[in-house]
Amino acid sequence: MKLTDTHCHFDFDAFADNRAGHWQRAQAAGVHRLLIPGVEEAQWPGLPRLCRQLPGTRYALGLHPWWLKTASDQWQQKLITALNSAGNDCVAIGETGLDMACKVPMEKQEYAFVFQLRLACERGLPVVMHSHKTHDVLLKWLRRYPPVGGVVHGFAGSLQQAQNFWKLGIHIGVGGTITYERAQKTRNTMAAMPAESLVLETDAPDMPLCGFQGQPNHPERLPLVLQALADIRQQPLPELALTLEQNAARLLQW
Repeated sequence: MKLTDTHCHFDFDAFADNRAGHWQRAQAAGVHRLLIPGVEEAQWPGLPRLCRQLPGTRYALGLHPWWLKTASDQWQQKLITALNSAGNDCVAIGETGLDMACKVPMEKQEYAFVFQLRLACERGLPVVMHSHKTHDVLLKWLRRYPPVGGVVHGFAGSLQQAQNFWKLGIHIGVGGTITYERAQKTRNTMAAMPAESLVLETDAPDMPLCGFQGQPNHPERLPLVLQALADIRQQPLPELALTLEQNAARLLQW
């Protein structure tokens, strides 16, 4: 089975020792495609080069709420410039979003999110979203500026919220959280949602799986997320894997 990791920070320092080797490990585990989301403006110029070096990888361009505090006054124009010069390997806007625990004022976060959401709408690109206790606020803006598609990555909200995102064509990112027995709300949500609404992710090097606590996460562990999801849904693994691959290809036009 071939799998797509729809959210992996492969440009982070955790993989700097041997990125090609880490990618080979992931490929050996069955991961044949990987999306690297942009999180800050200093990172944007290097993403096209990285994806050229690692066949099977693509990237998104965006500003994460955690990096808003250190963003320059020109980040909006820099993002537009980066998008204008991007090739076909840039398949989404993001990682953008909102975070209730972030020290940046919510008004500033919403401004940055809406700016990126409108860019996604204008350019016909899906949007990759981070959300920490802000699902309903995201939904408000998504209804106002509906993109061509998107994903709420690392989803840990309610079933109703997941259903509301899917009604807008926004996929639900399934990651290592579901490997923990204690995450019953998230596990139950993933069991109840249509398989067509879900995509796999690791969020590596973050979001460690159960049994790997304290270790950097790795895209080679994506099959473990798939197995956990198949167990939760009581669905044949090959059938589920095929659907998830089709979802990722449709979402990212890949």
